[in-house]
Amino acid sequence: MKQSHKKKKILLLLLALFLLYAILLSFNILRFKTYKAPALKSSPLEIEGVYHIHTTYSDGRKSVDEIAKLASQADIDFIILTDHGNPNHESYLSQGWKEGVLVLAGSELSVSRGHLVALGFELPSRNFSHNTEDAFYEIKARGGFSIIAHPYSKTRWSWGKFIEYGGIEIINGDTALKKNILASLPSLPALLIKPEYAFLKMFDSPHRNLRKWDELNNLHPIYGYFSLDAHLLYRPGFNLLHLHLLLQSPLSEDFDTAKHQVYEALRKGRFYNSIHAAAHAHGFRFSGEEEEKTTPMGSTVLYDSPVTLNIEAPFPFAKDIHLVHNGKMIFRSTEDSISYEAAHPGTYRVEVYLTERSPLGKNIPWIVSNPIFLRKDDK
Repeated sequence: MKQSHKKKKILLLLLALFLLYAILLSFNILRFKTYKAPALKSSPLEIEGVYHIHTTYSDGRKSVDEIAKLASQADIDFIILTDHGNPNHESYLSQGWKEGVLVLAGSELSVSRGHLVALGFELPSRNFSHNTEDAFYEIKARGGFSIIAHPYSKTRWSWGKFIEYGGIEIINGDTALKKNILASLPSLPALLIKPEYAFLKMFDSPHRNLRKWDELNNLHPIYGYFSLDAHLLYRPGFNLLHLHLLLQSPLSEDFDTAKHQVYEALRKGRFYNSIHAAAHAHGFRFSGEEEEKTTPMGSTVLYDSPVTLNIEAPFPFAKDIHLVHNGKMIFRSTEDSISYEAAHPGTYRVEVYLTERSPLGKNIPWIVSNPIFLRKDDK
């Protein structure tokens, strides 16, 4: 009898804890919101899209047409497919305007050092090499560029002699989901109600990727990417990680022209990254100014006198802006508009942290810009 009474008390205690957990989770989900700046006027020269998506042409769960429809519903301008292949011909041939969304396709190659994403290339007559360095030069010879995928997770990258890769992934959505799913178990029920809340809880600091990126930038300019790496859960994923491209003219309705505009912005690093589910970042800017000449993100400037770096973050919610020089924070501010005189050569980039109440960790950058490179010589 005593044992039965003890079991009943334990069950009641567990039920009470579960109810408390359910109430707290429901409260957090209900008060969660994505911060927006409705007063900001959208610029036709800034477009938003999602990079690194898998379809049924490799290990994704939806077709290109289904994914394009979801992208259209998410009101994004472009998506970049990266189906596995060497390259993936079917995915490549699926490119075009679909549902009002520019659908571009590269391929994620399995090479000797890890996974390498190839973009902007013309289809080769034979497969790209399995040797990383050979594949890099083959992609380049076909007019393309390459990005190091998820360097510290899944198929890890083995570092060797540096060659001029076009980019490196800083945050990878699929990695966050798989790596932190156990730690995020208390938030997983939110996937059924507010999936963005659950995803934001899964992110951890990309400090290792950032540190490696800064190290590589000392050797040669390389650009940072927030990568969705979607195989499923496309609908919430399209509201998660965005690339913001700064174009020189509005995105063309002609496919070939629009394709060139997007790839040209990526090649030159004229884009920044944001965790869109935490807050909308449209309108952020980072540029240099020297003798009334404006230098956009991604540019290399021959340094012979101080350059003024301008940061615009015109958002009505609280944020903390970090200016990073050669991997070290040298200045921080909470102001909407900042000017900083760069008195030394090196690599300058910006991280913005959201300081409002959010499921996004305070040590995770909400915005990461691409750098401006101030060099003493033209090497």
